[in-house]
Amino acid sequence: MPALSKTAVSSVSEHDVRALIRTVVNRGAHRQAISFFADLTQMFSWARKRQPWRALLIEGDPTELVDISPLIPADYEAERSRILSPAELMELHNRFQQMTADYDALPAGQKYDGIRPLKKETQLALWISLGTLCRIGELLQAEWKNVDLDRQTWFIPSENVKGTRGKKQDHHVFLSPFALHFFQELKTLTGDSQWCFPNKQDDGHVDVKVVSKQVGDRQARFKNRKALSRRRHDDTLVLADGQNGDWTPHDLRRTGATMMQALGVSLDVIDRCQNHVLAGSGETALPASRLCRREEARLGPVG
Repeated sequence: MPALSKTAVSSVSEHDVRALIRTVVNRGAHRQAISFFADLTQMFSWARKRQPWRALLIEGDPTELVDISPLIPADYEAERSRILSPAELMELHNRFQQMTADYDALPAGQKYDGIRPLKKETQLALWISLGTLCRIGELLQAEWKNVDLDRQTWFIPSENVKGTRGKKQDHHVFLSPFALHFFQELKTLTGDSQWCFPNKQDDGHVDVKVVSKQVGDRQARFKNRKALSRRRHDDTLVLADGQNGDWTPHDLRRTGATMMQALGVSLDVIDRCQNHVLAGSGETALPASRLCRREEARLGPVG
């Protein structure tokens, strides 16, 4: 919060808070604005209950006087519902192949000015997300020690799982032939590293937002911003000519779940594949492995 960095806590007003939120909203970052306001509210609430900060808020908590609803556009959807159609998935597959072929066909002296295809590791990450229903951040933190290509399993430790403290749980992913194929291809690229998606220094994994940024940068028509330095700014990943809006890596997780439901897979199996913690104790009647095998016996191979 650099804008308030030199402002005394006791001097922060509701008008200051609204100005901060509007600054973020004006960038088109509506979801970030909501998250930012939640952080501010939590911070002031924490301080209000503790000394010496409590004494500084004797005039009250400024966030209590701010209603964020009028600041967010009425057409903003807090929860995305975007699902990629089969035609869009095929278009994405063909787009990857065509971009790679076009770039490879450029003469050596023209490659610098040519349109580089999406990084191969990123392409594989997107297909693995679709095939496993994982969150992209969980995948980008994966280590090869937790991927068993022979047994066709991928273990996600709870520390890599998104969720609230005390409700996160380890997750075992049983790889379908589709997902296994892309993990095998990834192994040929990064198998010498500890990480499935190593950073440039190979001393850790890539930033968990890198794939989302790469996909978003290639759908510039949906971004209310100027071209960023050292970042792509084109429409090479816009699907269906933009008629269905932009798409994100997380939409592939939702798309995979929808496809499973269309195939007749029961909702409890889909929930376990997405590693959802069920209401109550967080336990289900059957472990994920038995649930998946039960559905495979009923429907044939799925996923």
